[in-house]
Amino acid sequence: MTHPAFDSPDAPQGEELRRALRKSVRMRAHLRDRGQTRFEIEVTDLSASGFRAETSFTLWPGTVVWLTLPGLAALEAVVAWRDKFKYGCAFAKPLHPAVLDHIVALSQR
Repeated sequence: MTHPAFDSPDAPQGEELRRALRKSVRMRAHLRDRGQTRFEIEVTDLSASGFRAETSFTLWPGTVVWLTLPGLAALEAVVAWRDKFKYGCAFAKPLHPAVLDHIVALSQR
């Protein structure tokens, strides 16, 4: 199932609507699921409403996760879609624009 904030690379055209503008980033982060499993991911884009990431760890759409970016508290999200090792996740609460800008600036260092 595709979340309206994201689309997989081969999603049908009608599902390409997004709630917020994506910003391209490349940064290491950690993700944790309800089972307390913590693993490393690479965040590849970010918006106020969610993020896209890559990891070899298997997650399923609908799974609640917590994203930990360097210097920030964990952010709750839900896995919206999966395409092999790529994932789209929607934040439970949208990021404040200043927080989004701060994260994007950190990723460019």
